Amino acid sequence: MIPGRLWSPAYVALGSNLSDPAQQVRAAFDRLAQLPDTHLIARSRLYRTAPLGPQDQPEFVNACAGLITQLEPEALLAALVAIERAMGKVPPPVRWGARVIDLDLLLYVGERRAGPGLELPHPRMHERNFVLYPLAEIAPSLELPGRGRIAELAGRVDGQGLSAL
Repeated sequence: MIPGRLWSPAYVALGSNLSDPAQQVRAAFDRLAQLPDTHLIARSRLYRTAPLGPQDQPEFVNACAGLITQLEPEALLAALVAIERAMGKVPPPVRWGARVIDLDLLLYVGERRAGPGLELPHPRMHERNFVLYPLAEIAPSLELPGRGRIAELAGRVDGQGLSAL
């Protein structure tokens, strides 16, 4: 615990489509639970989803995590990248290609950023069923600034290609 530092809610999207994707996502949840100055307070079910990018790759398993943290957004992002590396993530050869694990910082409540390495809230999360459905499970009344409540946004996107495991 960092003395004097307040706890902030943050939300992370998890995804994998290689090397037993469901197990990869579960392992990432376990690693999130071990982050310093951070508590994993919610985890969604796992969802099987169609790939967003190239269709000649395996289906994804996606989920969302709710955290409270004393880490600054940049430090939390660095911790997520470290988890990805430790789990064997390498950049896919094509955009939105297959990967062992992908951790995206979606929201850090009360923060807006628009830098080259960190944009908060995540710029396209309001369009993605594989983010909105699991996030609505753990934080339905969460407000996405400028867009609305997560449950309402989830109700507006098509659930095609998405199924709970």
